[in-house]
Amino acid sequence: MPIRPLIQTSSLLAVCLLTLLTLSPVAISATTESAYKTIEWTDLMPQADLDALLNPPEYLNNIDDGSLEDQISSQLEEAMSEDDSRYQEALASTKIKSEFDNQKVRIPAFIVPLEYDENQLVTQFFLVPYFGACIHVPPPPPNQMIFAAYQQGMTLETLYDAFWVSGTLTTSLTENDTAVSAYSINIDEIELYEEQQE
Repeated sequence: MPIRPLIQTSSLLAVCLLTLLTLSPVAISATTESAYKTIEWTDLMPQADLDALLNPPEYLNNIDDGSLEDQISSQLEEAMSEDDSRYQEALASTKIKSEFDNQKVRIPAFIVPLEYDENQLVTQFFLVPYFGACIHVPPPPPNQMIFAAYQQGMTLETLYDAFWVSGTLTTSLTENDTAVSAYSINIDEIELYEEQQE
């Protein structure tokens, strides 16, 4: 694995995970609340993986942005430790939380389109926790991705839009040329994400 994407991914993942942990819940209707459990992305990740990603190896924190080309790879290898091994495992983890299998959930997500129908509606996609995942940087860990096949399709005007996705979550592995996901969802409803106004 090239070192530059690893560094970018580690920084991005740490920021995204910290952001996800501090997001305030959004008000939802009583009907939606009773039908679906609203979850956060970090809920899908086993605690050991979350701990590893929130505590990256020290050498990753000491590399200045843009200076990586000047670093000697042997110095990085020396700095790698068992903590690094656990961190690398978490970046590729397919470990799931089995209690979410066949659960009705509601989760905020960005969409990475995979397939379109003849009307240019997106019919297969990955749900991801942050914008740009799978496009400009290596994908999130598989246990932070959800595969969706949505036969009726949806119009996706911009990749910057976030959505609330409601449906039945399953713990099934999906692999394709773009990425690997450890979860899938049978979608009942997709709506544009709106933050709670205070």
